[in-house]
Amino acid sequence: MPSPWTTVVISPHFDDAALSLAGFLRRVDGPAAVATVHAGAAPADRELSYWDSVCGFISTAEAHRTRLAEDARACALMRVDQVLLDHPDGPYRDSEPLTALTDFLAGLPLATRVLLPLGTNQRDHRAVRDQGLAALASRPGADAATTPRPWVYADLPYSGASDQWGTDQASAALEHSDRGDAYRDLKSRYRLDVIQDLHLTDEEWIAKREAVICYTSQLAPVAVDHKAFLRRPGPLQSELVWELT
Repeated sequence: MPSPWTTVVISPHFDDAALSLAGFLRRVDGPAAVATVHAGAAPADRELSYWDSVCGFISTAEAHRTRLAEDARACALMRVDQVLLDHPDGPYRDSEPLTALTDFLAGLPLATRVLLPLGTNQRDHRAVRDQGLAALASRPGADAATTPRPWVYADLPYSGASDQWGTDQASAALEHSDRGDAYRDLKSRYRLDVIQDLHLTDEEWIAKREAVICYTSQLAPVAVDHKAFLRRPGPLQSELVWELT
């Protein structure tokens, strides 16, 4: 059956799409989906990861069950379909390719708009980006003249740490920052054109905040690890998307 979606956001983990693009998704025309790559359960023999332990979980099964429910609530608020790809989270996964991601992208119509993470300061995000770009480029019938070019989004809060975030200088500041490796890597291979530069209205921010706080289990550790998350005006109120040429 053909995909019903005109737009698909590839989210490396539960919460990445909401943190980075909840405002954008409310402006999208046509049906949309968020596909979470690391949405699979951890193997039964794996010990609880450090991240899951600081989130307060006592088992990998509890962490997975809770995050599935959090993501379902957030997707409902963002008015998108929830798609779950069966790769365990980074601490529970070896270095094998993300085959479910490749298969999922190969099954989308060529006209579907796909958004991938920039990959700022996060190994899993970079792997999703690179494998996603390779999968999109290798689809039979893909043609640069007629197939939508890939879009990459600033993954928040990682990309929003600079004082220039939310201004016209955001891309340049990211390129020259210590968090700019992913941006510089892409720029060495593509032309990056800002295609969406969103500054959320109060109404949009309230709606985005409601989606973000669905991920209760992760917000406190994220805030501690990423001080930019606590800045005011917050980095989550601006969203940035580039088109790759």
